[in-house]
Amino acid sequence: MNEDIKKILVTKEQIQKRVQELGKQLTKDYAGKNVVMVVLLKGAAHFATDLSEAMDIPVRMEFMVVSSYGDSTQTSGCMIIRLDIQDDIAGKDVLLVDDIIDSGLTFANIKKMLLAKHPASIKTVALCDKKARRTTGFNADYSGFQIPDEFVVGYGLDYAGEYRNLPYIGILKPSVYARA
Repeated sequence: MNEDIKKILVTKEQIQKRVQELGKQLTKDYAGKNVVMVVLLKGAAHFATDLSEAMDIPVRMEFMVVSSYGDSTQTSGCMIIRLDIQDDIAGKDVLLVDDIIDSGLTFANIKKMLLAKHPASIKTVALCDKKARRTTGFNADYSGFQIPDEFVVGYGLDYAGEYRNLPYIGILKPSVYARA
């Protein structure tokens, strides 16, 4: 797998440090609140697990499976919800967690859908923020790393379901996805 990586953008150590910083900030911002972390699977699983451990407050976790990429390197713009949250979030403070904010469409659409369930609040957190690809005015409330307009994998981020288990975030060589 490592031979398919053009460049490491964010090391394992940088990820761990930033996740701890975000956890401390979220602990402060959500102190005394009834927090439900809604995790967008599969990509955000690594990040959300580590982030919840870095938060020193009670956190409930709910999961959604949403697809907008398929096996492509770009969002299709069409969002498919494969699994919705199970618990009632009415009156609770929701923290929507994803691995990357790219176009902003997924976050914007999921946030709109969750607002219909009457939470007390909804904030968003993304591990990676690729502002160059934003097609909406939507920005995450919290983000880990600003990244360039390159296709990245690792630490949950994938290409066609692979590379999620890399401990770092790296740029995938274009030759890898050009074969598809």
